[in-house]
Amino acid sequence: MILVDTSVWIEFFRGNNCPETALLGGLLRDSNICICGPILSELLQGVRNEREFSKIQNFANSLIYFPFHDRYFLDAAQLYRTCRKKGVTIRKTIDCFIAACAIDHEVELLHADSDFTALAKCTPLLIYGQ
Repeated sequence: MILVDTSVWIEFFRGNNCPETALLGGLLRDSNICICGPILSELLQGVRNEREFSKIQNFANSLIYFPFHDRYFLDAAQLYRTCRKKGVTIRKTIDCFIAACAIDHEVELLHADSDFTALAKCTPLLIYGQ
């Protein structure tokens, strides 16, 4: 199973060709793709109209959904603090939430966001393709 971050979904739905969307295209045919609440929320926040909102929401409903547990708030804070102790600042708290979910479910994360690269250097976060 692979958890796919918002940074990849946005490029995928825009039709942008980049290494991450190419990987996602292959994964959609052959792998179990996962999503969690923070990713779904970020993704749906950016849609421009109701038709697009419904289309993406229906697509997301076909993916494996990881529930977001209360403990992830504490886990995310600890991930952030772990990185800070190592001299790394994570720019977006929501990325710590997503990382906490991926770590808890022991799945790799496909992303196009430097915060996750930094988190993976300091924590047990697994990055797809590395």
